[in-house]
Amino acid sequence: MADFHKADIEMLMDGVLPWPAVQEMMRDAKDPDRFDKYVEILQSRVDWDEQILLPLTPALYIVARDGQRIVKCRCGHEFGDYRVNWKISALINVRDTKKALGEIYKGRERPNPKWIQVREYICPGCGTQLEVEAVPRGCQPDFDFLPDLDTFYDQWLGRPLPHTDEHKDLTLEAVSAWAD
Repeated sequence: MADFHKADIEMLMDGVLPWPAVQEMMRDAKDPDRFDKYVEILQSRVDWDEQILLPLTPALYIVARDGQRIVKCRCGHEFGDYRVNWKISALINVRDTKKALGEIYKGRERPNPKWIQVREYICPGCGTQLEVEAVPRGCQPDFDFLPDLDTFYDQWLGRPLPHTDEHKDLTLEAVSAWAD
């Protein structure tokens, strides 16, 4: 079984690990503490203390804060409960005109703005573009990933989290509260 050093994993994350070493890392069985090393590196790269439970994207993490699990950007901006689609709390730039779509698509590649819009999700805290979606008009934001953290920690890592949360998408409940 492989036992890669944290420095190797950090170089892989930064895109500077030599290709033969990358191939070896991909080919070998995962070392049992690889996830922990990865999270330790991520934790060392942020300026806040909340425990990272799971990375969602290169800039977003599910973290433990005050007995809750929330989505947090690497800048520290908090998007709220991880079971609510973080995109509904992001700044959104919508490209839905020929001119706006023409800034990113050229010629025949440009989609018809009557059918498609491009949504750019941006962190309100640091301005980082977190994700981009090309979707039909009127389509709700895609909830990319709702992990079952309790199962992952209990059954995969063998160490249950201190409390459990119902594994349920709470986005509709959050949005319906806006009407109150």
